[in-house]
Parts: sequence; structure tokens; C-alpha cells
Amino acid sequence: MRPEALTGTGTISSHVKLRDLAARLGCRLDGDGDIEIGRVTGIHDAGPGDVTFLTNAKYEKALAGTRASAVILHLDGPAAPCATLRSAEPYLAFARAVGLFAPDDRPAAGVHAMTAIAPDAGVGAGVSIGAFVVIGAGASIGDRTVVYPNVTIGPGARIGDDCVIHANVSIRERVVLGHRVVLQDGVVLGGDGYGFVRRGDGTHEKIPQVAGVVIEDDVEIGANTTVDRPAVGETRIKAGAKIDNLVQIAHGVSVGRNALMAAQVGISGSTTIGDDVIFGGQVGVGGHLTIGKGAVAVGQSGVTNSLDAGARVAGYPAIDDHAWRRSSVLFKHLPDLKKRIDALEAELADLRASESRRSAAKADAPSDDEDPTR
Repeated sequence: MRPEALTGTGTISSHVKLRDLAARLGCRLDGDGDIEIGRVTGIHDAGPGDVTFLTNAKYEKALAGTRASAVILHLDGPAAPCATLRSAEPYLAFARAVGLFAPDDRPAAGVHAMTAIAPDAGVGAGVSIGAFVVIGAGASIGDRTVVYPNVTIGPGARIGDDCVIHANVSIRERVVLGHRVVLQDGVVLGGDGYGFVRRGDGTHEKIPQVAGVVIEDDVEIGANTTVDRPAVGETRIKAGAKIDNLVQIAHGVSVGRNALMAAQVGISGSTTIGDDVIFGGQVGVGGHLTIGKGAVAVGQSGVTNSLDAGARVAGYPAIDDHAWRRSSVLFKHLPDLKKRIDALEAELADLRASESRRSAAKADAPSDDEDPTR
């Protein structure tokens, strides 16, 4: 590998020989290791000098016609018309390849002149702070953390090492972030939870929301997501959780380690979510529930009851995923079934009416004792 091929951050700044890329990714190389690779891209768009990947069987037909110089495949994946990088975890290898070729956009260390930092705030070594950032009294920022412009960090907030805080984020007072936390644009941490008490005259009195929010290590939170503080206790997002855009996490919620939430999920207050839970897009979860470890709620599910560990649910109200799928097959047939049921009920009514008339006629017929001809 050329000395200039690697940057100080471990990314690839230009082109790299395929054998060196294979070594960096821990893949088995089959083919010409001298091929120069300069980009990672999709299988349909790839051309000479590109490496692509195949992890979904429905794209196997496209593999035969790819113009890529190399493709990342599973160890026992199909043959390819180009060099291959084979891995037991090809999608993970692809993700790492993208990271290697990604541009290094990290701003230089230093504090912009147009930043307001309280005199008693602590700023670690190698920190980068952009323009119009406000850092409140007693707040602290760990080493090598990047704070982009227009971020507000409230009094007493604590931010760990190697975090990335994108533009227009609001980190309210006393919020705590661990190490390597990533906050995308517009995240709000520590906004007031939705808590009110109805007065006797029908108006509402606000319950002061003064407790803490804790975001543990290696959490990533997507753009415009909100994590509210409670009146008492804490709201906590545990280590490794990955949360998408436009998610609402209410006051007093606990999100387990390595949980995944897609966009527009809403979690109501005081709910406990276990480790490794997965919520698809637009899942809604009621308050004061317990979601067991490894449970999965399919997109647009409405979870109204607690879930056991490993449960997989769908629909509203959410039920077992397999039962929901079987039921959903019937939905499109319901109008026809309704017509058939109406027809059967009408036929049954006619039969009952006929039977009633026969019974009445039989009752009105003279008995043998009353026959005047006898």
C-alpha cells in the first residue's frame, strides 16, 4: 500500500490495492490483488475501480452483469464475474469498507471565536467547537469531542470523550452523555416531560420536570429526536442503543442496551424497554409498560400491553406477528364474506319463516277427534 493511502484516522484517502483492502476488512481474497479500488458503491452503479457487495439473494441476478472490479460476498456465496472478498459477515465488511473510503470531514480542533463558554465550564483536549455554540455554567466536554455550530449545552451538562454533536442540538441542564455518543442535527435532550395535574376548575397545573437524562456510551440519536426529562427519577438510554430520526422518548423511560428504533417511534412515559429490543418505524408504545429483552414490534404496531422477552408483535393493538399476518390476509376478503354472511342469514331467516308457517298450519289442522267426517 502506498504510504499516502491511509490517513491519520484510518480511512483510505485515495485508491488502495485490493489485497490491502481485503486485509483491512479481514476478508478472503479470490482474484487479482493488484486491482486498484477507489470507491464503494451499489451493485447496479458499480464500475471499474469500484468494490460492491451482495448480501440479499434477490440481487443475485444483478451480480452476473456487474462492472465492479470486486464484490464482497459471503464465504459460500455465488460465483462472481470479478474478484471477490469473502467474509462470514459480508454486510459488516461492507459497512467497514464504506467507513474506510469515507471522507474525513472532522473539523480541526479549536474553539471558534464566536462561541460563548461559561468561565467555569470545562473543555477537554483536542475538542472542536463551532460558531454560535453556548456552553453553560459548570458544564464539561470530554476530550476530542466535536460540537458543530448553533449547539446549546446547558448548565451542569456533562459530555464524554469522542462525542459528535451536530448542528442545532439542544442539551439541557444536567444532562449526562457518555463516550462516543453521536447526536444528529436538531436532537433535544432533557426537554420537559409532558406532566400536568388537573385542577378542580378544569385547568391544568404543570408538574415541574427537574430530574435527569442519561445517555450512555456508544449511543447514536437521529435528527430531531427528543428525549424528555421526568419530574423524579431519570430517563436513560443505555449503551449501544441506536435511535432513528423523529423519535419521541417520554419522561422516565429506560431504553435497554443495543436497542434499535426506526423513525417516528413514540414511547410513552415510565416504560421500560429491555436490551436488544427492535421497534420498526412508527411503532407506538403505551406508558408504564415493560418490553422484554429481544422483543420486536413490526412497523406501525401499537403496543398497548407489556411484552415478554423475545415476543414478536404487529398490528394495533399489537398481537403475535404470525397471528396478525394470518388475520391481515383475511382483511381484503371481509366485504365478500360480509355479503355471503348476509345472504346466508337471509336464507336461514326464510327457512325459519317457512318452518314457522308449517308449524302454524299443522297446529291449525283439526285432530282426528275433531274430524266431522268420522
